[in-house]
Amino acid sequence: MQLEARNSHNRHVRLEPLAEHHRAELQAACAADLSVWRDLYPHSMAPEHFDAGWDRMMAQAVDGSWIPHAVLVEGRCIGMTSYISPDGANATVEIGGTYYHPDQRGGPVNPAAKRLMLEHAFESGARRVQLNVDAINLRSRAAVLKLGAVQEGILRHHRVVWTGRIRDTVVFSILAAEWPAVRARLDARLEGY
Repeated sequence: MQLEARNSHNRHVRLEPLAEHHRAELQAACAADLSVWRDLYPHSMAPEHFDAGWDRMMAQAVDGSWIPHAVLVEGRCIGMTSYISPDGANATVEIGGTYYHPDQRGGPVNPAAKRLMLEHAFESGARRVQLNVDAINLRSRAAVLKLGAVQEGILRHHRVVWTGRIRDTVVFSILAAEWPAVRARLDARLEGY
């Protein structure tokens, strides 16, 4: 698997490797829903934590442990999504670190962005794409199932989030052999927007 950051787009979103010119718009998008940072994410990107979170993502982009992307709608950065822990030897990667401005949720943005991320991962040789969700994040769990991922199980007391809460993590995956059917369902879904 040879997975790299790249620009991609469809009629709903554009993905670009996250860069300094996205910073202000991403910060504004992250400030639009403070409750998610307090309750649902392992790291905070709320205004008082944004700079440290940005620095962490940029360091991880340099060391290759994350491949973060800005999600743009009509030329404006409204969120982010990332490849996490790409493992070329085992041809696996996680898609996560996803956040969207609240007014972009529930429409075409998430399925359109995930369609681009999944396509690039499988075209790059992935055998398995994993998606991890905090067990209490019911909205994200439903969204991942709606994408066509298979729930594999729950890792109990999997990690400690930034607030100190101990998180259970729901693990989902899509395998390369499943991708054609998942892609067809996503394409049909996106046709409705």
